[in-house]
Amino acid sequence: MAGKKSKNKMTKQGRALLHKKKMRKRILLLIVELIILLGLGAVAYAMSKLDKLDYHTVNEDNLEIYQDTGDYTNIALFGLDSREGELEDGVRSDCIMVASINNKTKNVKVVSIFRDTLTQQSDGTYEKANAAYSFGGPEEAIALINRNFDLDIKKYMSVNFNALADVIDLLGGIELDLTDEEVFWTNGYATETSKVVGRTTTELTQAGKQTLDGIQAVSYARIRYTEGDDFKRAERQRLVLQQVVEKAKKASLPTLNKIIDQVLDQVSTNLSTSDFMGIAANAAKYELGEMKGYPFDVTTSENVVGLEGSYVVAIGFADNVKQLHKFLFDKADYQPSDKVEEVDSDIIYLTGINGNDYDSSGGSSTDTGGTTTDSSDTSGGGYSDDSGYSGDNGYAEDGTYQDNGYSDDSSYTEDGNYGY
Repeated sequence: MAGKKSKNKMTKQGRALLHKKKMRKRILLLIVELIILLGLGAVAYAMSKLDKLDYHTVNEDNLEIYQDTGDYTNIALFGLDSREGELEDGVRSDCIMVASINNKTKNVKVVSIFRDTLTQQSDGTYEKANAAYSFGGPEEAIALINRNFDLDIKKYMSVNFNALADVIDLLGGIELDLTDEEVFWTNGYATETSKVVGRTTTELTQAGKQTLDGIQAVSYARIRYTEGDDFKRAERQRLVLQQVVEKAKKASLPTLNKIIDQVLDQVSTNLSTSDFMGIAANAAKYELGEMKGYPFDVTTSENVVGLEGSYVVAIGFADNVKQLHKFLFDKADYQPSDKVEEVDSDIIYLTGINGNDYDSSGGSSTDTGGTTTDSSDTSGGGYSDDSGYSGDNGYAEDGTYQDNGYSDDSSYTEDGNYGY
């Protein structure tokens, strides 16, 4: 009996080893629990931040989604001409972009749609692309992009230009290279932008590469009275976006936190918390790639049947859509939908501008009263269009809508204000 007891009896050294193993297990469990708690805490913290967003539900049945683009996530980005902070309908989308994320490579391509592009609206009539947001908010604006360009956009994000100014200021400004003409107009627009944003800025004194603050950069992005007008303005907006992205990638966590705290309540979106978490998880992998203006082959015309003012007109609407799918999704043999072909025919009828008459060397044989340009040039030059935009059509100063288009509002007044 004594022999059995001594055989089963654990030695002092064995007990110490067992105790050590139990302690190690407890420590490992504690570490795992702490990691879980930290993770939950981070999620809770992130969710508390996202609660500041103006979350706006859209009905996907009304988005006129054409077809699934596969391994790509497409998000509509709208910059709003919002003087009172409005983020829904009733305001114009002066900046319209589509960000296309390749979910495999994480490469992001961006097209900025010229706001004055002649497009088919929800009721079958034709107007400038920025009309849709004013009529029906983000839902109608997304549907316009999907309808006219065969896209499958479901998600959007809208910001007013106050938010852009805030982001740029918190990043310490962005560096841009301005011409003498751009300096003049930036200073002019800054008078009005300062009033809208609610803070002052300094006057630019010379051309060349320099750091612009938020008000100056927003004013620069709003300029349209230079060579290339709306085409050049869209290019400036892409340059500002590119500089903001590059600066944000280098920003510290405290700076990014300040941006989130100050800007989120100026953002309207239908991106969910899980959407944001997915984007955040891959943020370091995303690479901003090519950015282009769209339509690629365009002209301007003031001779549009039933409409007044100057419009951006695609030269060969369906062909531009084919080029768009090649650029964003690498589909060389894309065939536009019946809807796009319908829009193509309607635009030929309304404007007399036919893609078959287009001279690929840079001109159209149709006399449209406008000037042809290739908007795919992002080098800062190549814009031959210096035609002005009519400002007597559309929204009057009291906000009422006129049937003949959109008011430009962008004239210099005696009190020194530049409209948008």
